Amino acid sequence: MKKEYTNGEVTVTWEPDVCIHSKRCWQGLLQVFNPQNRPWINMDGASTNRIIEQVKQCPSGALGFYMNDAAEQEDTASLIEITPSKNGPLMIKGDFKLVGEDGTSRACKGRTALCRCGHSGNKPFCDGSHSKNDFQD
Repeated sequence: MKKEYTNGEVTVTWEPDVCIHSKRCWQGLLQVFNPQNRPWINMDGASTNRIIEQVKQCPSGALGFYMNDAAEQEDTASLIEITPSKNGPLMIKGDFKLVGEDGTSRACKGRTALCRCGHSGNKPFCDGSHSKNDFQD
């Protein structure tokens, strides 16, 4: 499931299934990302540039964005970057296709956090279980 919120200039996307609940979104910009409100994303709470800055802080890629004017979209043809987080998930920056054992595929864009601890209830994605299970690596 993917939800979209727009201010006319930029659209923020949210994929709750890949969210690791790091709290960076709302701790960094509560005027826009407030989990107490419904809807929890208020696109009128800050400037477009500030919203984009905050979305880029999302470690899992659950939050993403695109400019509504296609000519302004960021170039996504760059290389994929993969970084293991200390005691946490495998962080992937870039666009790729994830193919499951059953052959189904899913497009992953921007940032994605994959489970390394084996305890996620949403495998292969991280759901933050590493912190509850004292994963050390």
